[in-house]
Amino acid sequence: MTSQPAQQIPGIYHRKIGEIVVTAVSDGYLDGNLDVMRNVDLDAAHRILREAFRPARRTSVNAFLIYSKGRLAIVDTGSGNYLLPTAGIVQANLARAGIDPKSIDTVLLTHMHPDHSAGLTDMSNGQRLFPNAELVMHENEPKHWFDDGAMAKADERSRKLYFQAGREQVLPYKDRTRLFTGGEVFPGVTAIPSVGHTPGHTAYLVASGNDQLMIWGDTVHVPEVQTAIPEAGMAFDTDLAAAAAARKRMFDRVSADGVLIAGMHLHFPSFSRLKRRGGAYELYGEPWMHALEAS
Repeated sequence: MTSQPAQQIPGIYHRKIGEIVVTAVSDGYLDGNLDVMRNVDLDAAHRILREAFRPARRTSVNAFLIYSKGRLAIVDTGSGNYLLPTAGIVQANLARAGIDPKSIDTVLLTHMHPDHSAGLTDMSNGQRLFPNAELVMHENEPKHWFDDGAMAKADERSRKLYFQAGREQVLPYKDRTRLFTGGEVFPGVTAIPSVGHTPGHTAYLVASGNDQLMIWGDTVHVPEVQTAIPEAGMAFDTDLAAAAAARKRMFDRVSADGVLIAGMHLHFPSFSRLKRRGGAYELYGEPWMHALEAS
């Protein structure tokens, strides 16, 4: 008797950008409600999800490998064991795909929230999960999350999940951390500060030849709702108004130029295009590419 499959194949998907290969790596997903949304009518938000055949908020969590000029970087590291058990599988998916974390020489962080930086360090022993990697991020990130005054003003959950978790995760990389304000941060990769969600939130533009990919970080968390209603934000935006302004700037940029996008919370494997429709926008997921070649 033939047995049925018990699990999906590893959440790994490759996309070529010119001479650079970008690999989406799934960290799993986080389920929740829409009560964490701000600046949006929740009835309208629920209706948008229902019409998109999504009865609830399921947030994909993604990381991205970048192979460029003989080097290997990872953008974000997943959530480790800090959040729900449905996430935290970046390391498992790397192993299933035959990718040794020791071969990764650069970790590019979009920001220090736990679903992005909590996969840096094994908290059971304090060991770096990317032992040979340099940690690279915007200078405002550690400046904010290591600020005791800012931490004291936060609620208990935020102190634990954002400030304390971030500190625990990045401290083992203290002697190999490089901070930036912008510019090229890895071969073919330019940092595009997009602050508001956090003080140093950063997107990364991957460019090679005529091809570009904007890895836009946490520009959206609930894609269907926030593309339809760009001012809609999240309770965990550090600056709600600045995050909305950054989102609109990013939407305008990638839609006007037709740039391929990827995001930490777009549905895996996330490669998409964004089109403007009046005052709103619409996402179009890219068809599965069977051949590993640039488009």
